[in-house]
Amino acid sequence: MTITDPRTGSHVIDRIVFSADEIEARIAELGREITDAVPADLDLVLIGMLKGSLPFLADLARAIPRPVRVDFMVAASYHAGTVSSGEVTLKYEPDTPLEGRFVVIVEDIIDSGTTLTRLLPMFEARKPAQLEVCALLHKRLATLDPPVKWVGFDAPSEFLVGYGLDYAEQFRNLPYIGVLRTDDG
Repeated sequence: MTITDPRTGSHVIDRIVFSADEIEARIAELGREITDAVPADLDLVLIGMLKGSLPFLADLARAIPRPVRVDFMVAASYHAGTVSSGEVTLKYEPDTPLEGRFVVIVEDIIDSGTTLTRLLPMFEARKPAQLEVCALLHKRLATLDPPVKWVGFDAPSEFLVGYGLDYAEQFRNLPYIGVLRTDDG
């Protein structure tokens, strides 16, 4: 699939990094890993970091063969750029009770770690029985405490789009993850 800018006709994706098939297979594995890790007597809550995690969260929830509660949080640190601004703006937080539950924060990508570093203490304050992070992609630029328990793929340090990842709210709909072309070359 070639993606072009309809205004200029130029290609906007340099290359595909993770195909739709690779993503699907890895999410099935993550679903099994999460299912095995959650005690049967605990409610499982997946909290998706909107907007980027939406496709990943939906596919991950379907890959977990047990009851799952789903909620969302909206936090932003990119603000239409290709580099994190370092400022996290909280726009919506989950209203699902988390106390005594096994909570998995579902992220599309961990880049600078700024968003999670700011939000993890807020989740801890809600007293979950266990709090973990599952990220589809991790650039390994940041060390988080606690560390990310489940990672789909280690990601290159290039700017990625597709499968929920965007640039200025575009390209989330791509079924694969690719590198955004940053010049006309």
